Amino acid sequence: MNVASQRAGWSRLPLRAAAFVVLTCATILGVSGWREWAARDQVLRGAETEMANVARSLTQHAEDSFDLLDYGVVGVVSRLEIDGTDPDTIAKLRNLLEARKTAMDRVHSLAVIDDQGNSLTSPGTIGSTFSDDAFFRYHQLSPKREAHVGRPVKSAIDGEWVVTLSRRFNKPDGSFGGVVLAAISSKYLSHFYEQFEIGRNSSVTLMYGDGIIIARNPGNDKFVGRSVADTQLFRDASLQRPFGAYHFKSPLDGAERVSFFKRSGRYPLVLLATVDKDELLAPWRAAAISRMLYVLALVMLIAVIGAVLVRQLQRGQRMAAALVEKEAHFRLLAEGSSDMVTRIGLDEKLRYVSPSSSRVVGWRANQLIGTPALAGIHEEDRPHVQAVVDAMKRGDTEEARLTYRNVHRTNSEVWLESTMRVTRKDNGKVDGLVAISRDITEQKKLETRLETLAIEDSLTGLANRRRFDERLNEEWARAYRDRSSLALLMIDVDHFKSYNDEYGHPAGDACLRVVAQVIAAEMKRPGDLAARYGGEEFAMLLPNTDAAGCARIGERIRRAIREAGLVHGANLGAGYVTASVGGATCRPALERTAGIGTLVEAADQALYAAKEAGRDRLMMSVEVARLLPRAVGE
Repeated sequence: MNVASQRAGWSRLPLRAAAFVVLTCATILGVSGWREWAARDQVLRGAETEMANVARSLTQHAEDSFDLLDYGVVGVVSRLEIDGTDPDTIAKLRNLLEARKTAMDRVHSLAVIDDQGNSLTSPGTIGSTFSDDAFFRYHQLSPKREAHVGRPVKSAIDGEWVVTLSRRFNKPDGSFGGVVLAAISSKYLSHFYEQFEIGRNSSVTLMYGDGIIIARNPGNDKFVGRSVADTQLFRDASLQRPFGAYHFKSPLDGAERVSFFKRSGRYPLVLLATVDKDELLAPWRAAAISRMLYVLALVMLIAVIGAVLVRQLQRGQRMAAALVEKEAHFRLLAEGSSDMVTRIGLDEKLRYVSPSSSRVVGWRANQLIGTPALAGIHEEDRPHVQAVVDAMKRGDTEEARLTYRNVHRTNSEVWLESTMRVTRKDNGKVDGLVAISRDITEQKKLETRLETLAIEDSLTGLANRRRFDERLNEEWARAYRDRSSLALLMIDVDHFKSYNDEYGHPAGDACLRVVAQVIAAEMKRPGDLAARYGGEEFAMLLPNTDAAGCARIGERIRRAIREAGLVHGANLGAGYVTASVGGATCRPALERTAGIGTLVEAADQALYAAKEAGRDRLMMSVEVARLLPRAVGE
């Protein structure tokens, strides 16, 4: 991305921030509004469920009430058809009906009516006959024997609104004999509905199947007998189902209502339970207003913060432009350098990598940016580098130079020398590091080679005399500290001068290399050291080894040299190259008078004794000590 495109992006940044703030505010308002509307729907659904329960319960009550009336009516019809309508029977029935009316408060009246419409159980109390009433004409014209529920009418006895249930009874010859009539008072039903507290402005209405109101609470006296047949409940085809919920504006009081209706399956009755929609939603409305005020306050706060942010972004554009210019100069210098230049953030991730990274570590710059800066450092070197980086991040160190091993994509591992420097913000706070790294692998190889030459014999590859002396001092001090034993073997190739004279110096060198390989093969532990002591003489240092162990190793070496099968004509006794071995052990902590020179001298004397004894053998210093008295006695 060039400077011009970066500037164009920055110039649009405040606009994008403003758009983001507006979108955030709109989203918060939208989500809050949606949640409030969902809460409103939940309130309405809960009200519908409550109204459904009320409607089902009260419909069941109405059916049970008519069933109770019908049981009494059926009994009277049976009695009349068996005993007839003579005065004695009617007198008995009159007493029975009065007793039932007194026992059941829901029964408004019970009557037996003859085939002319005259009341047999209440003669003289009613000024007219029932011959013109709808229920009487229905039974007179219809031979059906089932119960008939009539529309609500005013009682001829006291003018109260009632609902009638009647059955026809026949004469012995099967002709129409009259009607047994029972009635329920509208006031009873209305009073019963008062027990259900479903809302201050709620209502329960029981209607006849054609829309005439039978009973209502509240306002029963005002609305009973009125027809609502022209309302949606009776005209809308979609509502002509057994039950359901719907919302409507009441034609009785003009209130918006949430309702549930239930049609009786056995009688021409419809029960409607409603609650005032405004009253129902009042608690939700108050809570929603309160919540939305909080949301509006939050949105205003976000808007204010957004405005401040936009102004800050606009102010920062000038600083950003200057920073881009500065970074462009930095990149120009970094990308023209053969060294790898990296910028490391406080999170220790690479923020910038120069193109020379592909040459230094084998990875392209875009593959490294964003990765941990110390990830490729060798695990043994990483703690030291980490400690230096931590100190620079704290501001304890301004600049540091480090040498460490790093992973290379193709060459497995390279040595890098990095110069690191702290970078700071305008306020002086540390904001990262800049590291300039160069590949010093070849230099390290040369240094390693020089170090190796300083401690290694070039002909045999074993340690040289200098390295041997250093290790002998180190192992002596360790054995003294650990109160352990230290063993030394001195090995000398027998008649080697004669071998050189007969076969030449190149063959002599080859012979020494074979002997060195045999000795090196016995270095089984990290502390063991095989060295070329000088000429054809070798030494082997064996830490923590007693005399018996030293003798076993020395004997294996002697036998392996002989079994190597190097022909040596001047070695008359064997005909092959052989070696004499002298060994010595010491416990520095216990032998206070002994020293390093004492151990070397003892092994050298044992070697001399092995040569004097005929060569191609091992002699230990303890054996030499036992032989000395004998030699003196002789």
